[in-house]
Amino acid sequence: MANKIKLLIVDDEEKFLESIAKRLEMRDFEVRTATRGAEAVEIAREEKFDLALLDLKMPGMDGKQVLEILKKEHKHIEVIILTGHGSVDSAVDCTKLGAFGYLPKPYELEKLLETLQQAFKVRLEKKFKQDENRMDKLAKLATGTSALGILREMKKLDDSEM
Repeated sequence: MANKIKLLIVDDEEKFLESIAKRLEMRDFEVRTATRGAEAVEIAREEKFDLALLDLKMPGMDGKQVLEILKKEHKHIEVIILTGHGSVDSAVDCTKLGAFGYLPKPYELEKLLETLQQAFKVRLEKKFKQDENRMDKLAKLATGTSALGILREMKKLDDSEM
């Protein structure tokens, strides 16, 4: 499971949720599901995910609210909105909030897989860039700071990782 893409799927339609989860698990995703937005946020606070697939319209906390929280609390997660209630306005709003993609229901599995793959690639590129920047900072520290100073700065860099 360590090499699988960790995916959080959130949808209030339980049969749909079960079906899509099984389809993606068969394609080597490690899937966690939630039927409510608040439940999804709680799960994401306990575990790290690479990607999230969110329904837009749900009772209580909707997909847009979940998107905002996930992007704020998990800087490397990429989020795809999958909805049967889409509009141009909601697509624009979600994109402004940081959604990677916006797909209609019913979905085409191949299009969904392609979008998930692209989102994961973007996630890796962002993470790699951040890691590269952190290594550059450490290299600069190593040339002009005491051993204790280096450890303090490494701790700050480590604490900044979400």
